[in-house]
Amino acid sequence: MKITDLTAPTDDVIPVRKQFPNSDLPFYRPLGRTNLSVSCLGLGGGGQISSEDTLYAFDQGINFFFYSSDLHHYLYSSMAGALRQLCGRKSAVREQVVLATVSYIVKTPDAIFSSLYDQFVDLGIDYIDIFFWGWIGADNAGDLQNCLSASNDIRGPNTVCQRTMERIFSTSERLKKMGAVRYIGASFHDHHLARQWLNNPLLDVVMVRHNIAHRTAQQEVFTQLDPQDSQRSGIVTFKSAGMHNFLGDSPVNLPPGCWRPTVPDLYRYSLSQNCVDVCLTGLTRREEVDAAIANVQRGKLSAAELDYLALYGDLHRNRVKVQDVPAERWYQPPLPAAL
Repeated sequence: MKITDLTAPTDDVIPVRKQFPNSDLPFYRPLGRTNLSVSCLGLGGGGQISSEDTLYAFDQGINFFFYSSDLHHYLYSSMAGALRQLCGRKSAVREQVVLATVSYIVKTPDAIFSSLYDQFVDLGIDYIDIFFWGWIGADNAGDLQNCLSASNDIRGPNTVCQRTMERIFSTSERLKKMGAVRYIGASFHDHHLARQWLNNPLLDVVMVRHNIAHRTAQQEVFTQLDPQDSQRSGIVTFKSAGMHNFLGDSPVNLPPGCWRPTVPDLYRYSLSQNCVDVCLTGLTRREEVDAAIANVQRGKLSAAELDYLALYGDLHRNRVKVQDVPAERWYQPPLPAAL
């Protein structure tokens, strides 16, 4: 389906998600205990992806979009036009999109109203699927607790939050049905703190930094969750390609013939971890969209690949030296089968 007209709502919404082969890494999956079905790849605007390529990503199957209205808003604004088409009040495909927004102004619950006002105006929307409190660490842990204490007044229909937004923007059927905010999330830079909030009834989705060089979330967060628990927290990862250092570059003195993973391989590393539902990406153009989607269809990484990528990350962080690595840990991808 090509997105050419998203202006007229219909009674029967036409599915726009693509069909993908069965895999041990399913492209669509439940987001924890929410009733949202999400693509395993999420798209944020930090890479300044254009609206045209954002619509292309949706057309290719990505349905999780992440938008900031304060920190780095200039970067995210390049995708805003696409989100208006996909999520605006006249969109025919709104129910096929999971719109996640964030505010990094974490002080009191009342702070959400200024953020929601900006996001509703900016995107012309009826509701937000997941509202994230952003950049949570030890210094604002108390503020987060204060904000989350009001979760039941913010999320869902018939809440103070919904009634406030109706007074400002007028009501709509979607706003009445969904509420202004459906679910609450938090983005953590402190993994120990994230662990404390797992499976808490006031917080639906936990977002944590995770990549091959920063693997603390694997012990602090992911292993604490039961994949069979339908009431567990939804889990989103970010910074898969690194935060200060780009992990797509090879470490210095990497032996010839060793696997040099691509950025999509780094996404698959996070998605191969226990209970990770979405890997948030900063894709910049449609060619990267295609590469990321093709890569996850290869399934989860093998144990040998996971071990090698952990070593690869340690080399990036200078935790080990090339000359000290046992020969058996150097991973060389198998040669393609002869035709």
